[in-house]
Amino acid sequence: MKEFKTEAITENLHAVLGFIDEQLELFGCPMKPQMQIDIAAEEIFVNIAHYAYAPGTGEATIRVELYSDPSAIEITFIDRGVPYDPLAKPDPDVTLSAKERKIGGLGIFMVKKSMDEVRYEYLDGCNILTIKKGW
Repeated sequence: MKEFKTEAITENLHAVLGFIDEQLELFGCPMKPQMQIDIAAEEIFVNIAHYAYAPGTGEATIRVELYSDPSAIEITFIDRGVPYDPLAKPDPDVTLSAKERKIGGLGIFMVKKSMDEVRYEYLDGCNILTIKKGW
C-alpha cells in the first residue's frame, strides 16, 4: 500500500492524479480503466477540496492498494472534514433533461457507474471513501 498526504485544495489535484497514475503505470494498467479511475479520483478529490473543510482547508490522505489476481486498484480518500456520505443521496434521474434535474449528485453517480465498487464509512472522525476498479 502506498499513501499520499496533501492539503485538500484544487491546486493539488495534479499531484494527486500523478501519484495515482504512477502506481497504475507501474502495475501496467490499460489506458481505458486508468482514464475512468482518474475521472473518479478527480471528482472525489475536488469535492473534498471544495466542501470537506469549507470555508477553510485541511488535509486529505490518498491510499492506493494494487491487486494482481485479478488486476485491480483500490483507492481510499480520507479527510477529517464535515461528516458526509455521498452515497446516501439517491441517484439523479438521468432520464430527465438537464433543466428538469436537480443540481448536484451527477459526479458521484458517474463514479458509482464507472467503478466496480464504492464504499463510504465515517470512522474515528474521518470520512473514508473507497473506490475499486479492476481490469
